[in-house]
Amino acid sequence: QEDAIEKSQLNAERIYANGGNALIVFKSREIAVKFTQILSRKVLEEAPGIHLLVAHKDFDWNDEIDNNLYAVVEDLKKSDIERQKYERMSSAPLLGLGVSASCNSTLLPAVGKSEKYVDYGDEEDADSYLVSTETKKKLEVVSQANTKLQEIFANEVDRNIYKFPYRTDHLGRSKGESSYAAVIHVDGNGMGERFKNHGKGKTNRDYINAIRDFSKSVDIAGINALKAVARVLVKSIQQGKVVGNLGEFNLNAQGYLPFRPLVYAGDDITFISEARIGIELAALFLQAFENQTVSDGKALTACAGVCVVKTHYPFARAYAISEELCKSAKKFVKESKFEDESFSALDWHLAASGLIGSISEIRDREYKIYNDRGIYDLTMRPVRLRSDRSDWRTWNGFTQVVREFKIGENWKGKHNKVMALREVLRQASDKAVEEFLWNYSKSSQLQLPFFPKSSSQNEQLSKNGWLNRRCGYFDAIEAMEFYLDLEG
Repeated sequence: QEDAIEKSQLNAERIYANGGNALIVFKSREIAVKFTQILSRKVLEEAPGIHLLVAHKDFDWNDEIDNNLYAVVEDLKKSDIERQKYERMSSAPLLGLGVSASCNSTLLPAVGKSEKYVDYGDEEDADSYLVSTETKKKLEVVSQANTKLQEIFANEVDRNIYKFPYRTDHLGRSKGESSYAAVIHVDGNGMGERFKNHGKGKTNRDYINAIRDFSKSVDIAGINALKAVARVLVKSIQQGKVVGNLGEFNLNAQGYLPFRPLVYAGDDITFISEARIGIELAALFLQAFENQTVSDGKALTACAGVCVVKTHYPFARAYAISEELCKSAKKFVKESKFEDESFSALDWHLAASGLIGSISEIRDREYKIYNDRGIYDLTMRPVRLRSDRSDWRTWNGFTQVVREFKIGENWKGKHNKVMALREVLRQASDKAVEEFLWNYSKSSQLQLPFFPKSSSQNEQLSKNGWLNRRCGYFDAIEAMEFYLDLEG
C-alpha cells in the first residue's frame, strides 16, 4: 500500500512491517483498537507462541509543530512499548501432564505427528516426529513458504537441480555418522537509532516516506546478502559434494542444499545450514551485508551468533543460544568500539552433546581456567569480521590459524600434535606452551601459527599462545572441522 492516508478514504496506512516490528497510522483510535482485536485473535489462532505488544497514541495530523508524527512514534517506543516489555506478565505455556509426550522442536506438549502436515515423498528413512500446536501451525504453511523461497532465490538456486531442505536430515547428513546442524541468527547494529535519526526533522508525510524507504532498503539488503551466500554455496558444489580448500562433505542424495533461510525480515535474519559450513556462511553473510547500500547512505554492520548442535536437538533451544551468541557479539562491539565507530562481529558455540545453562554459564564452566595467577579464557570469541591493527581477535586471524593447522608445513597431517597442543593450552601457562614447542622441535624451535601481520600482537601469540590471559589458538583447534574455506 502506497496511498497517502491524509488524501484518501483509507482507514489505515502501513509505514513499515519488518523485523518483528510494525508501524501503522489509523484514521481514529477506534479503528486502531478494532484492528488490534482482529490481529490478536488471528495470532492466537494461526501463530500460537507469538507475543504481541501494541501501543496507540492520538495525534493531530495538522499540528506538526507540537505533535508531529516523529515525536509521537518516538514517545510510543520509549514510553509505552518499553514499559510494556518490562511490566507485562510472562505467560507460561501449559506444559501438560507427566504422561504428555513432548514436541521435538519446542519441548511443549505434542498434539500430533509431523507426517500429517509434511509430504515426505518417497523417502524411506523419513521419520515422523511429535509436534506441538506451535510447530503444527508452522508446518501447515511449509508448502507456501517453500514456494516463496524458491521465487526469491530463483536466480541463485536452480529449482530443477537443488531444493531447499525442510528437515535437518536434508542438510548433508552422512549415513552412519554423527550429524550436526548450525543455527545462525543475525541482527543489524544500531538500526533502531538509525531509524530514529533518519526520520528526525521531517514533516509527517516526508517522515512516512523516509522511514518506509529506509525499511524497504534494509529488507532488500538482508535478502541480497542471503542471495550472495546462496551463490557462494552453489558454486562450491562439485559432483554431489560441497568442496572447499580445507575440506569437503557429501550432499544429500536427493539434491537438497545444505542451507535454508528461515527468517528474512530487514536486518533480523535467521538461517540454518550443515554444521561444517555454519560459521563460514555467517561470516560470508556479514561480508555481503556490509556491501549493501541503504537509503540513509550510511554503512551497514551486523552481528551473528552461530549455534552448532546435533541434528535432532530441539530447534527452539538452539535458536535461543544463537540469539545469546549474537548478543554476545553485540556486547563485544559495544565494549570495543571507539565513539560512533561500529563493526561487524560474530560468535559461535559448538555443542558436542547438549546445552546446559546460558552461554555465559557454559563458557564459565568449560572455557575459563581459574588459578592463583588469575582467570584465563580459552576462547578468542567473539571476533571482528574485519582486520584491525589494535585487536588480534578477528575472523581473518581465526581462519589463518585454522588454515595453518590444517595445511601448514609444521602442522599438516599431524593431528595428534594439534590435539596435544590443545591439552597443553588448558594449563593456561606460557611456560607449558614453550616447553611443548621445544619438545616438538627438530632443528629450530617450533612456532605456533602466525596471526595476520596487521595484528601488533602477532609475535607474542606465536610464542606463548596467550595474550592478556586470553588464548589465541583453542578456538581454532576446536573448530578445525567447521571451516572449509569455500571459494564460490
